[in-house]
Amino acid sequence: MFLGITAVLSILIFIVNISLTFTIIFLERKNPQSTYAWLLFLWMVPIIGFLFYILFSQNLTKRKIFRYNTPEHIQYLHLLRQQQRSLSRILSIDPNSPIEKYRHSIEFHLNVSESLYTNNNEITIYTDGYKKFDALFHAMEEAQSSIHVEYYIIKNDTLTLKLFDILTRKALEGVEVRLLFDAMGGRYIPDSVLDAFISAGGQIGEFFPSRFKMLNLRVNYRNHRKIVVIDGSVGFVGGFNIGNEYLGLDQKMGYWRDTHLKIIGYAAYELQLRFLLDWRASSNEELLIDDDKLNSFFPTIPQKPGAGIQIVSSGPDKLSQQVKQGFLRMINTAEDYILIQSPYFVPDGSIMEALKIALLSGIDVRIMIPNKPDHIFIYWATLAYVGELIEFGAKIYIYENGFLHAKTIVVDDSVCSVGTCNFDIRSFSLNFETNAFIYDRKVAIQLKDIFVEDIKKCTYYNKELYRRRSRRVKIKESISRLFSPLL
Repeated sequence: MFLGITAVLSILIFIVNISLTFTIIFLERKNPQSTYAWLLFLWMVPIIGFLFYILFSQNLTKRKIFRYNTPEHIQYLHLLRQQQRSLSRILSIDPNSPIEKYRHSIEFHLNVSESLYTNNNEITIYTDGYKKFDALFHAMEEAQSSIHVEYYIIKNDTLTLKLFDILTRKALEGVEVRLLFDAMGGRYIPDSVLDAFISAGGQIGEFFPSRFKMLNLRVNYRNHRKIVVIDGSVGFVGGFNIGNEYLGLDQKMGYWRDTHLKIIGYAAYELQLRFLLDWRASSNEELLIDDDKLNSFFPTIPQKPGAGIQIVSSGPDKLSQQVKQGFLRMINTAEDYILIQSPYFVPDGSIMEALKIALLSGIDVRIMIPNKPDHIFIYWATLAYVGELIEFGAKIYIYENGFLHAKTIVVDDSVCSVGTCNFDIRSFSLNFETNAFIYDRKVAIQLKDIFVEDIKKCTYYNKELYRRRSRRVKIKESISRLFSPLL
């Protein structure tokens, strides 16, 4: 009897695996890396593989998550077409500027990501949580018309309570306050705090909510963006979430080293639009239905020379991996150096090939990763990938002063990117991300100087150290790298 049941279950599992194999290969058309990884996982651990597939392998590219015929997007497309027509005129003002050098990158983001180029932006860089949140909360206190907040993670602690105290007070003052959070990342926010905020007139939206607070069938696709826009003219974007650990108060992680931007200028319009599209996807609220709303959310900002910026967003709802492709453009145009900081370095084949070509061309490639892992499998996969680049001459630095969470790339003292996107396959293809691509020598040099200063707190992970790693570490790296497309 027992053998009979076992045989029936084995046949059922085999039929299910065959069906899923057919679906993965012929219907979903995933990239080869993901396909091989899913098939391997499915056949090595059949039942667990099936459950993981149901939870983590939905294809969102064919779903209309964001409705692009909305008033927000119609207005945006009008501006986009205007800029595409005038691109040559805009970039010919100073043929010796970095802007001219990167005109094709700017045009690429215009065409692929619909990212407007603006050049009147004032940028402040924050690498410390206390300074970032002081600036953020001060800007919120000064708000007159609207505060739009979008975060991946919002914890249940004193920093969160301070955030809600400000948002609730501003809502009572008549400021339009909207808070959007990822359903998984914000699942620990107390209902009492949300209720008080809503009672004061604040509005909330959940990205990919679930009926079950701790179980979400779309857990693999998260809104990883961290965006705040105040009065339509001041924007924040970068790596910090909301929680005490981002102030360095978590004993396990220690000091939290991150990078965040405050942007005053037309690039704030782009962050505003990104928020509005995400908000509509989560709430269905019509926001730009009259001129008063339009003028409130996109106020007149004085035109003055400043940093050139394009805000680029990507996500699994699109076939193009816009932020990753922007990184590739930067890497491929490098002539002197490439500096990368990322908590996770699990790139796909295109990024690896581009970096290897840069190294073989004599480009100085330096990558900084953390010593303290918050996701152990990704940590071992990261070591495998940087180890491969070490053999090609890359300089790898392991940050020792707490946890490095910054997501930055700097190229040749002239172009850089800061945002929410890590250098890993998950950020490239599964998460919803937003990065600022910046064409400004002053900002690029400032980020380079920050990188150089961080090196003082790092261990140089050279060939000798990498080759001396134990057999146990090698096995962990190999297994983690094998399943890296699923991490």
